[in-house]
Parts: sequence; C-alpha cells; structure tokens
Amino acid sequence: MNATEQDRPDPDALLGKLNQETEKEKRGRLKIFFGSCAGVGKTYAMLTEAKSEKEKGIDVVIGLVETHGRKDTEALIFGLPTIAYRSINYKGTVLKEFDIDAALKRKPTIILVDELAHSNASECRHRKRWQDVEELLAAGIHVFTTLNVQHLETLNDVVGQITGIRVWETIPDHVFDEADEVRIVDLPPDDLLQRLHDGKVYLPEQVKHAAQNFFRKGNLIALRELALRRTADRVDLQMCDYKLEESIQETWHTKERIMVCIGPHKGGEKLVRSAARLAASLKADWVAVYVETPSLQRLSASTREATFKTLKLAASLGAETKTLSGTHLTDTLLDYARSLNISKLIIGPSTPTLLERIIRTPSLADEITKKAYDLDLYIVGQTDETQDEGVNRIDQNFELSDIKDTTLPTSKIGYLLAIIVCGLITLVSTKIMVVFDLANLMMIYLIGVVFVAIRYGRGPSILVSILSVLSFNLFLIPPGASFLISNTQYLLTLLIMTGVALLVSNLTATLHYQARIAILRERRTSALYAMTKELSGALTITQIIHISAQHLSSLFQAKIALLLPDNLEKIRQIIDEQPVESLLKDINMGIAQWVYDNNQTAGMGTNTLPGSPALYLPLHAPMRIRGVLAVSPLKARRVILQPEQRQLLDTFSSQIALAIERVHYLEVAQEALVSMQSEQLRNSILSALSHALRTPLTSITNSSKQLVEDVAKPCLDRKDLAESIHENALQMTGLVSNLLDMARLQNGGVQLNKQWQALSQVLSKALKTVGRLLRNHQIEVLIPPHISPISIDTILIERVLYNLLENAAKHTPPGSHILITAEEAGDYMNIAIEDNGPGLPPGMEEKVFEKFIRGAAESSQFGVGLGLSICRSIIEAHEGKIWATNIPGKGARFTFSLPLKAADDDEN
Repeated sequence: MNATEQDRPDPDALLGKLNQETEKEKRGRLKIFFGSCAGVGKTYAMLTEAKSEKEKGIDVVIGLVETHGRKDTEALIFGLPTIAYRSINYKGTVLKEFDIDAALKRKPTIILVDELAHSNASECRHRKRWQDVEELLAAGIHVFTTLNVQHLETLNDVVGQITGIRVWETIPDHVFDEADEVRIVDLPPDDLLQRLHDGKVYLPEQVKHAAQNFFRKGNLIALRELALRRTADRVDLQMCDYKLEESIQETWHTKERIMVCIGPHKGGEKLVRSAARLAASLKADWVAVYVETPSLQRLSASTREATFKTLKLAASLGAETKTLSGTHLTDTLLDYARSLNISKLIIGPSTPTLLERIIRTPSLADEITKKAYDLDLYIVGQTDETQDEGVNRIDQNFELSDIKDTTLPTSKIGYLLAIIVCGLITLVSTKIMVVFDLANLMMIYLIGVVFVAIRYGRGPSILVSILSVLSFNLFLIPPGASFLISNTQYLLTLLIMTGVALLVSNLTATLHYQARIAILRERRTSALYAMTKELSGALTITQIIHISAQHLSSLFQAKIALLLPDNLEKIRQIIDEQPVESLLKDINMGIAQWVYDNNQTAGMGTNTLPGSPALYLPLHAPMRIRGVLAVSPLKARRVILQPEQRQLLDTFSSQIALAIERVHYLEVAQEALVSMQSEQLRNSILSALSHALRTPLTSITNSSKQLVEDVAKPCLDRKDLAESIHENALQMTGLVSNLLDMARLQNGGVQLNKQWQALSQVLSKALKTVGRLLRNHQIEVLIPPHISPISIDTILIERVLYNLLENAAKHTPPGSHILITAEEAGDYMNIAIEDNGPGLPPGMEEKVFEKFIRGAAESSQFGVGLGLSICRSIIEAHEGKIWATNIPGKGARFTFSLPLKAADDDEN
C-alpha cells in the first residue's frame, strides 16, 4: 500500500461524520458562560450578549435568570421578553422553577437559562436543570447558560478541598465538553473582593460571612486557575478532534504532553522517574507506554513481571499507563503518540546485538528521529547498575499467560519427533525418487518442516530443517550415500533448501505462537465480557457475589471471598450468599480491613504482608471503596507471577466494584422513590381530609351556632338544624370508618367471619343504612326469589353495598334511577348496581378502584376516594372480583362476583 492509499479517507468515517453533522444541525447550540465563582459577571455577560442578539432581530427570551438582587443585572433584563416561572409549593414555600413546557411551546431562537447545575423541585419533569437544557437543545432551541467551576463533577472534590465547602449541585463533565461554545468570564481576585465589599455580589448581611469563608483571596486564585485550566483542556480536546477529523498527522505543540516508552530492559525505573520529574517541572500530562511486539511476547515471566512493576510505578507517580500491541515498535509508538498529540518522547538507550551492529540496523532513536521530526526526543542514560545484562527469554514452547496453564509437549519430545519426521520423509522419498523429481521431493521435506514448526515450535523446526538438508544430500542427491556433491547445481539447490527451510520454520513457528497468544487473549476478553454482561444484569448483592465467585474461581482456579462493609465501615464476609465450592473461609479480617481503609493491595505477592496465603484487592468504584476481594489461588503463579493474569484480576475487581456501586445507588433510588411516594401519599391524605371534613364541619358549626343563638326558632326549624348536624356527623363518621377499614385491610388485621346469608337480607340492611342519601333517587331491586344463599362476612359485604350505593348517589343528579340486580353465573353470584347518571370518564374504569381516586373535581367534597378501594379489598378477601363498566347511553355499572361455595365446602 503506497502513501497515497494510506492517506485516503475512510469512506465509513466520512459517512459517520456526515451523519453526525446532520444530527448536529438539527440540535440547538449550547453556549456556557463559565466562571471561577459567583460574582465574576457570568449572568451580566449572558444578558449583555442576549441584548446584542435581540438588536439583530433574533427572537431571544428569558427562560430563567437569577439576579440575586444585583441592580445592574436587573437593569439588563428590561426589554427582553420573559417566560413566566412555574410556581411550586414545597413544604410551605413557593419555589419558582423554569417552565420547560412553556419554553417548548414558545420555541424561541435563543433562550436564557441561568445556573445550569441547579437541582429542580421534585414535581418538575427532570431532576436537574441541565436535563431541561438537553431537551431544549434536542428541540432545536439555542441556549445561553451559566456555570461555575465548582459545579463540574470531576472538579467538585478538588474545589471542596481548596475552599472547605462542598457543593452538591453538579453536572457531568460531558455536558461541558460537548457545549458548542464556552466563554470564560474572568475577574482578578482583588477586583472580585472589591465587588463583594461594595455589595455587588451578595446582600450586605451576607458579605461578612462570605468574605471569611469562600471568598478568601487564596481560594479565588486557586479557583481562577482551575477555571482557566479546565477551559484550556476543553479547547485542547477540540483541537485534537479537529486534527482527527481533518486527518492531520503532525503534532501541534499547543500543550506539553510527555510519553515515556518502557521496554523489557533494565533501567525502566530510572526512565519513569526522569519522565515524572520532567512532567512535574513542565506541569504536563504524561503517559507511560509498553509496546508488545512479536519478539517481546516470548519474554520470561520474571522479565514481564519487572515490566509490569515499572508500569505500576509510573501509575503511582501520576502517569496514565497503556500497553500496546503491534508488529513494529516505532510505528506503533508514533501512531499512539500522534493520537494523543504528544510533544515530548522519552526513551532509553538501545543495546544492539552483534548481528544488528554488523548489518547496521537503525536504533529506535534513529527510526524515531527519521519518522517523527515534529517530536522532541529525550534519551535517558543508564547507570552502571542498570546496564542491560540481557533479557531473559523463554523458548517458544512456553505459552504466554495461558488461562488454563496448559503447556506444549516438552522440548525433548519435540526434538525426538522432529528426528522421526525427518526419517519417515527420507524413507518415503527414497522409494518414490524414481517417479518424482528432486524439486518435488524437496517440497515434501518443507511440508515436514511446517508440520514440526506448527506442532512443536521453533527449536525442533530448526533441527528438522537441518536434518532435512543433510538427509536430502546424503540419500537423494547423486552419487548417494555420501555428502559429496557431484554437480555444482546441487550445491545451489541445497543452499536454497537450507534458507527456505529455516525461513519457513521461523515464520511458521512465529505465526503459530502469535496465533496461540491471540487465542488466549480472546479467551480473556470473552471471560471478561461474559462476567461483565452478567454483572450488568445483577440487581442484588447476592447475585453479584454468585456471579463473581462463579467466574473468578473457574478462571483463576482459586478460592474467592467477597468482603463488604457494614454500617460501621467494618469489613465482613457474606458467607451465606456464596457457593460453598468456591468459598474462601480462611480470611484474615485484619488484612482485609487494612486494605479497605487504605485502598491498597495487600497479601500474597505484594509488599504488604506477602506471606499471607491470599491476595486482597480493594474494590475501587468511582465514588468510593465498595469492599475487598480476597483471592487464594491453588497455584500462585496463575495470579501473582503472570502480569497479564494480574491485570485481568484487577479488571475483574473493577467491574465487581462498579456492579456493587450500581446496585447501591439502585437501592438508594428505590428508597428515595418509596420516600417520595410516602410523602405524596401523606400529602394526598391530608389534602383529601381537609377537603372532605371542611364541608360537614362547616355545616355542623353553622347549624349549632343557629341553635345556640336563636332559641326562639320554631320547633320545625330546630329539627331541620338537628337533622343537618346529624347527617354531617354521619358523613364524618363514614369518612373515618373508611380510613380505619382501609388501614385494617392493608395491615391484614381483618379476619372474615363467614356465615350463610340471603342476599336480600344483606341488601335490605345496606339500603336502610344509606337511605338518607337515596331519598331523592329512584331505587329498583331485581333479585330472583329463589336465589341461592352465599357464605360471606355480613358486615363487610354490607359495607361494600353501602359504599357502592353511596357512590351512585353522590355521582348522579337527584331523580336518577338506580338499579340493583343479582344473578347466578356458574359457581359465582354476580351483583350489579347501575345508574343512569353521567357515567365514568373514559379510561377510569380500572383506576377508580385505586386509593384516593375520585370521580370528578366537583365531587371532591364528598370523600377522600377510599370507598371503592375498600370494596375491592373486601371482595378480593372473599375470593371474588369487582369491576366497573360504562353502559352506552345510560350511565355506570359496578359489578362484583362472590363464590357460591365456601372454601371449607371444597375441602370437604
């Protein structure tokens, strides 16, 4: 592939970029006015630019702006249309929130929404204001907003450490990074302090407290630097994205970035420390990289362990570590460096072999200098103690980090079988040499070389190559049975055969080895994917423990223990939740507690208590340490001595920690939901009671007042007043009875007292009780005379009939017709109460049986919406059903069914 083909854009990438641009055109643009703290003038700058856009004829409206009593800011609002705030009553306080529905309906070109990190009231559609802004952007509306540096999620704890004040309203960093424009609003600390003392930031009574706490000069300087650096980082990301989109390969030195290349040679620690000092002096980000080429995949376990430790050292000194795979060291290193816009590259000195010196092979520094003229290259020398003493290698029979620890046959067997293969090929060739030419017989020997290389590796394949050439010369080339060569042409043939055999054996062995490595890496990736997939679906800690124990115990052939903290931050083992076969019982709780408290690995193979039979790893999640993972492998080599296995174990522990944290926050969300629902239920009860009790209490109060004040009233009028008091008292009694009944039904405190009763008798009592409400209605009862008795709790079924009749009376106008029917349908008796009133609203047929659901708004004074819910609970306790339907052109019908046979009869 030539350079032109390499530089040609990827069609899929171009198509993806086109789709992204199309989607971006549909969205609104987000502009953030970003500052270090309150008072620097973010809202003022936002309003000033909004007025400028307004003067250009652009439709600009204010969605929400917080002036905080600043007169100069309030003056800028004049002339800008404002969307009315949404008023929300929260615990007796009226909150003014942004009305997103009104904004979407108005759909201006630009809308101003102040304080992006604000948390909305619980009644709002979104929990956070930045989510409101996302919805506005999705609708194609441009948004101006403001943000302080302490509200960025990743800087929240840093600002808290600087100022001693932790803010809890934050936004994800991706919202800031994905903004179309960020305008930094900056003000020197002295000027900001002067504004504070002049009363232009806070009200006078708040100035003194702010100056003593948050608004100290040192805090303001640190916050200003954070805001400027974060804005610079965002600009740097934009620059990298632009280079990627435009396929620009050269490095642009806009910000110092350092990359150090770690190899298998000694001196890696000095290399890392030198890079750390340089990064600290330049205040630059730095990356430590190890490139694993095919030639480096056959290193000994001790050499790989040393490399792994060097990477860990780099990470502890603040570097980002990365292991890359590639066939060519220089190209892989430079490609990654350019992707990160690295400005300085640090390497160690090369130690060429004798052959490399003879053929003048370019060193790593020479290749980098030739291919990366835009990088600053640093070569760190080695002291005498760190001079390379040779890299320990293993032969190709060693299988790199084999998950199952299977190995190839021993080298002795491989060499023996190589001799046997060569002998068999020679024997066959001597038999068929009269039929085939020598060139064809040479191919048979090459097939044997390939077979041995694939099956037994490089050493035996080299042996079979040499033996094949010798056998070919001794037995097949004239004069035969001699190493003498009668024709010089055969000498060339032997030389070519020797070269081809050695080349084929080397290439085949290398490819076979790399294929095995790829298979093993695929196994590790598959194992990680399988566990991650299962953990993503786990909803409880029990499931996480089962999944973790199952995968880790089989993968590492080890005993596993998952240790989690209790409410007192004391580590404990969840024994009952883990499979016995994978359970690690011999746990040192002191080590586990130390690991949890210090967030450091301890135990087997570490620098802390290495004599322990188990390895203890902290389960580090993004927010905090979630527990400790204890691993006791049957063979320490599987986890401790193999860096790849150790990295895999660290990755597994990270996934387990993430799953535990996700479940934790799921439980927190569920608790918050239950708490919110309880609060809503409490508010509903209080609201319903206040409405339901107000009317009868007002009537009782007025009637009793008239009786007291006007003793001379005629007896008839006094009787009417007394009846009014009595009826309203009964209404209040019914309301309280409904509440008590519902409480008992919900708590399971009601025991059915079933007796065989005639339906007509139960209905008669219910009609008598509710008679005062039905005196203005026409009642019709259609019950067959010989209908079967039913086994019921008489008092509760009377309550059902009373509630249904009361419901019909309340929701139908005077003079309406109410029909009561009963019929037997198989093993059940269906009892229906229907009316010719307005009926049920569409879609309410099932919802009316829920708690605190009332029919129409004008009927709210009649009760709290518990009557029908109580009916359903009572009927279901009798193993029956209740439902509501609308009668076309007539009204509503409520039907409930009761079993004709009692449960005791069925058992008998």
